[in-house]
Amino acid sequence: MRQVVRSVARLAAGLVVVVATGALAVGLVVPRLAGASTYTVTSESMTPGLPVGSLVVVRGGQPVAMGDIITYQRWSGATPVVTHRVVGVGISTDGRLAYTTRGDANTADDPGFVRPEQVRGVLWYQVPHLGRLTGALTASQRHTAVIVLAGVLVAYALWQLVQAGRERRPTPRSARPPAHARRHVGRLL
Repeated sequence: MRQVVRSVARLAAGLVVVVATGALAVGLVVPRLAGASTYTVTSESMTPGLPVGSLVVVRGGQPVAMGDIITYQRWSGATPVVTHRVVGVGISTDGRLAYTTRGDANTADDPGFVRPEQVRGVLWYQVPHLGRLTGALTASQRHTAVIVLAGVLVAYALWQLVQAGRERRPTPRSARPPAHARRHVGRLL
């Protein structure tokens, strides 16, 4: 019974490690390595495809085409961003490239045009609900959480190595049955 409990506990701990490592990878490591940016969906305008709380990862410098989901600043240089689908590509009255956007759940196009300089990036991938976690933390708290999580994962890995070493260690001579008992058991088989 004790061995079953240990096995279940190890399986559960291993699953937690795999999920935490996966979340860390898709939410922080992969975007950083690829030069991408992450944002959290805060409205229902893109449901059901991008539900509230989704983490969206966008890559800048990508060509924008009709049907792409882009994250853009409402006004050049503004902090709030919007993630909507491009429903029109054209030239504005002043002769510049412009995009018309709309949320998938909306019935009307967004007011005004989006200029290329407002586009932060084109959707690369999204992870449902992971944005809730990152949205609940400030930038410094996220940084601290990453360091703590990495430390916990390293400590867990070291602990697993120590446990595996203990299980593979040969049984001490004092715990072995006497030689005559070992021979006797051998004759019974």
